[in-house]
Amino acid sequence: MDFIRAIILGIIEGITEWLPISSTGHLIIADEFIRLNQSAAFKEMFDVVIQLGAILSVVVLYFHKLNPFNKLNPADKQKTPREIQLTWRLWLKVLIAALPAAIIGLPLNDWLDKHFYHFVPVAFMLIIYGVAFIVIERRWVPNHEFSVMNIDRLPYRAALYIGLFQVLSLLPETSRSGATIVGALLIGVSREVAAEFTFFLGIPVMFGASFIKILHFFKNGNSLSFEQFGVLLVACIVAFGVSMVAIKFLTDYVKKHDFTFFGKYRIVLGIILLIYAMFKAFLG
Repeated sequence: MDFIRAIILGIIEGITEWLPISSTGHLIIADEFIRLNQSAAFKEMFDVVIQLGAILSVVVLYFHKLNPFNKLNPADKQKTPREIQLTWRLWLKVLIAALPAAIIGLPLNDWLDKHFYHFVPVAFMLIIYGVAFIVIERRWVPNHEFSVMNIDRLPYRAALYIGLFQVLSLLPETSRSGATIVGALLIGVSREVAAEFTFFLGIPVMFGASFIKILHFFKNGNSLSFEQFGVLLVACIVAFGVSMVAIKFLTDYVKKHDFTFFGKYRIVLGIILLIYAMFKAFLG
């Protein structure tokens, strides 16, 4: 039965990791109704490590753009010296953007999980970021022109600013992609570039977060059974496949639409969750 639940959770992760609607928030919600019959320690690790499947889809889809080594490229896709230079610069921007979350998140990781990994905070953060998306798209963007239309022209300073906004996503209920996209839009980065840079920024962040969770899992005396490994592997594989579709959808979507729809979705879902939480508390 846990394998079926793992498939469902993998689908949820694959869809919500890249859309600005909070993957961790949705996994917390899913845990309310689709509980894995596993220990709390495993489920805590599962909710983070499942992201590895999602991030591998970025590596596959953007391998040529992200790979600076011609030896790993097919003969017909060899990069020029200039393209290789731009690739290394892109990685430097990604690492610069990842630094704030790493510096602040590492010492606060356990504390944040303990105090914010709950049902009601999910609802509030969904609503807050939903309102932010709508306000930015309707009030800010129409009065400001996008100054960065190509990811190769993204300044290092802008990468750092986006990384600072990513710090907000250290709260488990906050969408990482939502936080970085909001930050990017506010500093004049186009929707397409904001989405693409968010994909790339997820690589070091998610690999790092997964490594820390796995380390804590075993450091605290836990062991991984063959069944648990299978459940985690199935979820990652499903998340990988679904993410491939979700990324392609979002890249096509932002070429013609803004993020207002996602803002409305977050607000509606947040209100429903608050009503559910109050109803549940009333019933005791």
